[in-house]
Amino acid sequence: MMKEKNLLCNAPVGVFDSGVGGLTVAREIMRQLPNERIVYFGDTARVPYGSKSRETVTRFSRQIVRFLQLQEVKAIVVACNTASAYALDELEKETDIPIIGVVKPGARAAIDATHNGKIGVIATEATISSGIYKRYIEKTDTGVSVVEKACPLFVPLVEEGLWEDPVTDEIARRYLSGLIDIDIDTLILGCTHYPLIRSTVGKIMGEKVTLVNPAYETARELKGLLEKEGLESEKRPELGTELYRFFVSDAADKFQKFANSILPYGILSAKAVNIEEY
Repeated sequence: MMKEKNLLCNAPVGVFDSGVGGLTVAREIMRQLPNERIVYFGDTARVPYGSKSRETVTRFSRQIVRFLQLQEVKAIVVACNTASAYALDELEKETDIPIIGVVKPGARAAIDATHNGKIGVIATEATISSGIYKRYIEKTDTGVSVVEKACPLFVPLVEEGLWEDPVTDEIARRYLSGLIDIDIDTLILGCTHYPLIRSTVGKIMGEKVTLVNPAYETARELKGLLEKEGLESEKRPELGTELYRFFVSDAADKFQKFANSILPYGILSAKAVNIEEY
């Protein structure tokens, strides 16, 4: 029994996203849980999820969960706000290992951070149309009001590497001006791509607005979950062990280049798989 438990504790954590945005979550897991191995899947062939239907996103998510289970992961992080909004409830019912999303950790952090009870959320069109942040926050704390704003152009700007660019500045000003006018004091970066333009958003919103990064909060939640379930890896994997493995559904070279620009550790390769087979 002890041997089985040790094997389970030493198993990797699965992380998936529609593309590269979830790497911000993987980065936080690397920083906060340095003993944990990670298997990451980026659905780069079918990105973005933000413009797709609930049924399509759920089908894609099921395929990826099946793939990650074959990699013998001990827990799964849905590192995509759209998939968390559309598919997480179904995935939790169908999956016999712990699975968490990025919405609830970020929402709870925003509730804790706000002083005036006015929270803003910026995200993809799908996440905003789902209303998941607004529903969860206002149900958790009835004294808080939530204003949501879709910012669809942020994802392609981030994926093109235009993190600090006049074009990004101009588009961000247009998106965010309405949120400035209503005096929010807390803003959730409700898409895993958005932490990469945090400085731009922060500059426009001003110092009085607290920016909540769900990627950071999700890594904290994962840490607590693994401890609660007795699944945390207690020691650093042995030298020579492959700590982090990366898989994509397309454009492995482009993914690898992007990943190496944001992760604290260089990745040697990303392997392309046909996710439709799962």
